[in-house]
Amino acid sequence: MSKHMKRLAAPRSWSIPRKTNVYTTKPRPGAHPVERAMPLGTLLRDHLRLVATGREAARVIGAGEVLVDGRIVKDAKFAVGFMDTVAVPKVGKAWRVTIDEKARLRLAPIDAQNATWKLAQVASKTTVTGGRTQLNLHDGRNLLVQKDSYATGDVLRIEVPSQKVLGHFPLKEGAQVFITDGRHAGEVAPVKAIEVTRSHKPNLIHLKSGDVAFTTIKPYAFPIGDKSNLPSNAGEATGAALEKPHAAPRAKKADKAEKAAKPEVTANVS
Repeated sequence: MSKHMKRLAAPRSWSIPRKTNVYTTKPRPGAHPVERAMPLGTLLRDHLRLVATGREAARVIGAGEVLVDGRIVKDAKFAVGFMDTVAVPKVGKAWRVTIDEKARLRLAPIDAQNATWKLAQVASKTTVTGGRTQLNLHDGRNLLVQKDSYATGDVLRIEVPSQKVLGHFPLKEGAQVFITDGRHAGEVAPVKAIEVTRSHKPNLIHLKSGDVAFTTIKPYAFPIGDKSNLPSNAGEATGAALEKPHAAPRAKKADKAEKAAKPEVTANVS
């Protein structure tokens, strides 16, 4: 497997300039899939604009100035993914990784209090020695619980970095869910019905937002309890609270037209 990544081959969820340079930083294998994660150094440089170059990002991160989910991370290639919190105590700011309406990763500002917890979805469950249940969460965490009252697809509100469970949001009818992918990515809507498909296809979630009813698949439904558990303007690519990356410079159309209109000079030989 290659250790390098070209910008043109980077996941579509990355909002980075594609044609300014050949290569970009490839995240190390971690808790999130590469389509749902971005290197910490790239976030600081291209999204938060706290540094100007990748070398500066590596120095700041290596000095222990950046926290991810309440823990110091010193690797600029560390993969930061959906619902992770990023905090820089020296500037007194924190952000949560969310998804906009085009299923792209965005950073929404949050206050210091909201940076002490995060939402994590139960991806699967395992029974370990002693009959206890282990919950495997979407961000790579594993929690051991004495009483198995959680189902796959439910979301836990956990304290970071202690991993203490603060709340439980089941995926059921009437629950408010955040859509993480597909045509309705970034939207929040209540569940009207859950359709179990008797095939290899995923179960269907029927939702209604205002007067518009739509359907998505179960892996795209992320229960949130209520909208207060999401950052303001989460999922809105045009929201003023979202930090957007730099746009790639473009040549002006007038310059291109002027260059194309210049006649070729030919020498007359008499």
